[in-house]
Amino acid sequence: MIMNGFRRVLAGLFAIAVASLAASAQTTQLRLVSTAWPPFTNEAGQPRFALDLVEAALGRIGVTSQTLIVDAAKFTPALMSGSFDGSAAAWRDPERERALLFSQPYLENRLILVGRTGTDVSAAALTGLKGKRVSIVEGYAYGAALDKAGITFVPSRSEEDSLRQLLNGEADYTLMDEIVVQYIVDHYADQARTRLQIGTVSLLTRPLHLAVRRTHPQAKSIVDRFNAQIRAMVADRTYHRLLHVDWIRADVDGDGLEEYVPRTDSSGPAEPERAYSIFSDPQKKPQSKPGEKRYLFGGSVYTAWTAIPEKYKNYDPLRPEPGIATVPIYQFTW
Repeated sequence: MIMNGFRRVLAGLFAIAVASLAASAQTTQLRLVSTAWPPFTNEAGQPRFALDLVEAALGRIGVTSQTLIVDAAKFTPALMSGSFDGSAAAWRDPERERALLFSQPYLENRLILVGRTGTDVSAAALTGLKGKRVSIVEGYAYGAALDKAGITFVPSRSEEDSLRQLLNGEADYTLMDEIVVQYIVDHYADQARTRLQIGTVSLLTRPLHLAVRRTHPQAKSIVDRFNAQIRAMVADRTYHRLLHVDWIRADVDGDGLEEYVPRTDSSGPAEPERAYSIFSDPQKKPQSKPGEKRYLFGGSVYTAWTAIPEKYKNYDPLRPEPGIATVPIYQFTW
């Protein structure tokens, strides 16, 4: 077990969150714009992980937001026109940075290759799928890289439809965001292990930011206070709840080493086979020491699964934890 002031660091994170909220006695409202881009952005009532995260973080600093969903072709003109205060899910580029103040990245879009059991999923780039039939949800806005890869796309209506096409042989592969893959691994563990082959390399990665118009009188204050919420939201499991994942890898205490953080301190007896990482870039993502995995339980870090007290490995799946969604957001059929 490693203490090293870990609880003091966590307490400091929550103190920052409380101070940020207190500093914003008067509620600020932001009018934001986005495209429909499931599972990250969408209309209310649909999977919209990025919007949910941003709204939760803003709410902790006394800022409310309303996002208007527009067609992809209208997004950039709307964002740059001054008609909106910004966007809850934006990519950075030089043109946008002249008009918008960007937060630190709070999430990444990562396309992962998924095939049927026994399929080669070792492609390290989109060009490695040239000539293959690849199912992908219509309307995804991952940029020109997909269009130039020489892939035969099989359009689908949803993530569930993509998986159906793959399992029925209508497509050789499907490209899914890693957060959806993690959801499948968490909620359909047996089927994922016996029926799917899942790639380990992201074929396309883009970081997501909150962007606020520079001319907004509170732009810097909002972005700075938003940034202060990110680690605290992982530590208190807000990320787990809103992303609907069981395990997250992230540097919670700010020491440059990442921890495996479960959605609850009662994780079950089995060591996690896969955990969702907030960031994938090895130049940016905190790394653990060689051969070491760090687990956060009860405010303490343990550097081996065998070192974790048994009280944290008791889990009753019939008694869900408070605040954890019990209704599936996806309905995959096998």
